Amino acid sequence: MRLFIHSFAATLVAVSFSAQAEAGDVLLHGEPCTGGPALVAARYAEARALPEKSLVGQRIVLPVDLAASQGFSVDADGTFHYRMLFNDVAEGWSWQPQVRPGEADYYRWKFFPLGSVVEERPAYVQEEKIGEPQRTEVQWRYDHFLAFDNAYAFYPHRDDDETGFLARLPAGIDSERAISLHAVATLVEPPLSESTTFWKAIYSRPVDFTLKKRYFVARLEALVVCAVGAAGGDAEEVARILPSPADAGGVNPQQERAQR
Repeated sequence: MRLFIHSFAATLVAVSFSAQAEAGDVLLHGEPCTGGPALVAARYAEARALPEKSLVGQRIVLPVDLAASQGFSVDADGTFHYRMLFNDVAEGWSWQPQVRPGEADYYRWKFFPLGSVVEERPAYVQEEKIGEPQRTEVQWRYDHFLAFDNAYAFYPHRDDDETGFLARLPAGIDSERAISLHAVATLVEPPLSESTTFWKAIYSRPVDFTLKKRYFVARLEALVVCAVGAAGGDAEEVARILPSPADAGGVNPQQERAQR
């Protein structure tokens, strides 16, 4: 079996579990701006093997896959922008079909992509067209996400293409520098979720394709923007996006400064 790990320097998931600890003592940990290559599927599998109650309330640090984030950019003036308009969790547990437009979103949960793993399984021969034996590939893909439902604690609820996370970066930090984004979150109940979709091979596309979407389900605590120094070396924190203070009328001072 061949595993092809599709990841990027900014997308590596730094979630790990104490191999020797009892289930009730297991901590998911990680530090923003750090972490080497990690097997997301293996870490998720370890989490699934533990009692859910032991995961609820655990804090995690997850590097976000910026390469898979179409709404990410660093503007010429040094503004970090992560647009969220289309980052909706389109799963049944996220639907709110009874909500009124303008009052709440149809999809309650938002997501950050965390990277994917593609697994090639043994192929077989079949006849999708009578009389024409055809080799059929079998492919499984595992997409990993962080799902959270408190996005509007960080930015105003607006239906426009620009809505999302903002941060003003220090002078000299731009899109040419190696930038990474790390989400700090606390797992809620249920802490994990998974869905499966299968596409059967057809003659013009002889591939049996199974897609598994796997979610760490949490409350977002902070976003940490990291960048490699001009001289290289390790990445360092250059900005941190926090929820709006409860008494600030829903206005996040960091967002307000970045929008000026």
